[in-house]
Amino acid sequence: VAADEGILHASGSGEPPVTKDYCIIYNSNWLSLPKTLDNATFRTLENLTSTVLCSSAEVPSGLMKDKAVVVMRGNCTFLEKARIAQSLGAKMLLIASKSRLSAISDNKTGFEDVTLPIALIRYNDIVDMQLVLGNEVNVTLYSPPLPEFDYSMVVIFLIAVFTVALGGYWSGVAELENLKAVASPGERETRWKKEENVTFTPVTVILFVVICCVMLVLLYFFYKWLVYVIISVFCLASAMSLYNCLAALIGEIPFGQCRITCSNKTIEVRLIFLAIFCIAAAVVWAVFRNEDRWAWILQDILGVAFCLNFIKTLKMPNFKSCVILLGLLLLYDVFFVFITPFITKNGASIMVEVAAGPFGNSEKLPVVIRVPRLEHSASTLCDLPFSLLGFGDIIVPGLLVAYCRRFDVQTRSSSIYYISCTIAYAVGMVLTFIVLALMKMGQPALLYLVPCTLITSSLIAWRRKEMKKFWKGSNYQV
Repeated sequence: VAADEGILHASGSGEPPVTKDYCIIYNSNWLSLPKTLDNATFRTLENLTSTVLCSSAEVPSGLMKDKAVVVMRGNCTFLEKARIAQSLGAKMLLIASKSRLSAISDNKTGFEDVTLPIALIRYNDIVDMQLVLGNEVNVTLYSPPLPEFDYSMVVIFLIAVFTVALGGYWSGVAELENLKAVASPGERETRWKKEENVTFTPVTVILFVVICCVMLVLLYFFYKWLVYVIISVFCLASAMSLYNCLAALIGEIPFGQCRITCSNKTIEVRLIFLAIFCIAAAVVWAVFRNEDRWAWILQDILGVAFCLNFIKTLKMPNFKSCVILLGLLLLYDVFFVFITPFITKNGASIMVEVAAGPFGNSEKLPVVIRVPRLEHSASTLCDLPFSLLGFGDIIVPGLLVAYCRRFDVQTRSSSIYYISCTIAYAVGMVLTFIVLALMKMGQPALLYLVPCTLITSSLIAWRRKEMKKFWKGSNYQV
């Protein structure tokens, strides 16, 4: 929301009084709000959402005297409503909106006599206020300063680095098993049957990026339909990914290996229960995905499993393919975040609009790691109660980390590439957070992660005089 954000602090009449905060939008050129609740003046709220207050005849005389009044948006300007409310003795005017909150703007010339505090609030919040606090509610307005740093970003950092490091390590384990299978003809056929990896070539990399661009544009124009397609695909893919991740762990447990035979195929009973559990986890998330209190935990677990499985399954054959993929996706990220605001009608970037849900759509794409913000501010109430990191900011650099790990295995180089690239990813994340705190606006993380990881990997290969082998990958010897 590109506007001045504040908080409406509401208090019920019970003992002890129940309190709750709600988002408001105000115009700082018209109104200056206190930064804290110290010495705040509370007003009794009068709910008049049955009227739009475009005429003083709509309200009985004396009903607004010394009260905070809430009316519906529409039919006349904010300042016209405020002048009428002020003339009837009101001390605060709240305008309820059923649509998405937007900046309060109007021509103040001709309304210099209006000194009444004016704020925009969601109509759903007024309904919630009555349900939670009752009919007798006292309210006040304030706008605390934005925190310089939110500790939820530390949790985001730990999740991202853990996922990238574990995904790269898992890919290296799979590569080591492949090399052992090649060396042992008896295991080769069995291993190839189990192998589920997909290798990206430069051509498929370019095709993949083109598909990403087309999908993002389609989401921007047809979001309200495609969002449910993405949710369905996420449920299916995350359930399979969670199964693959947990099955790999269970496979290391030597007991509980009871098997049953069906249609000439044998399967472990514990894997059947595991599959049921993973499907149930995805279904529970799909049903309760809008439950902000705890659904984010399940989404993050499914998201981490999805990223891990993607990093392990999708193989980059050489550093050349990594450079093409990361470079193109960096351009994709920057274009759709920084360039598209000059193209769209409302001046918003396509990437940010799709991430937030275009045109106020309540359904959000499940393609991010979400962690609730730990610092209290108006921003957490109004638009971003969560710190977010897209799956792409984990998977894309994670594919390079996985290639470094497999190259270490192939060349027996003591994990130098893998460790260095993982540390570079962590440094890139820290740099992203620093710029985020300084600029106080969302950043395309790949803008910092891609240079850090690519430059570090290149320097290690150059320093070890292995750049040709690193660039061409396992095909170099051939």
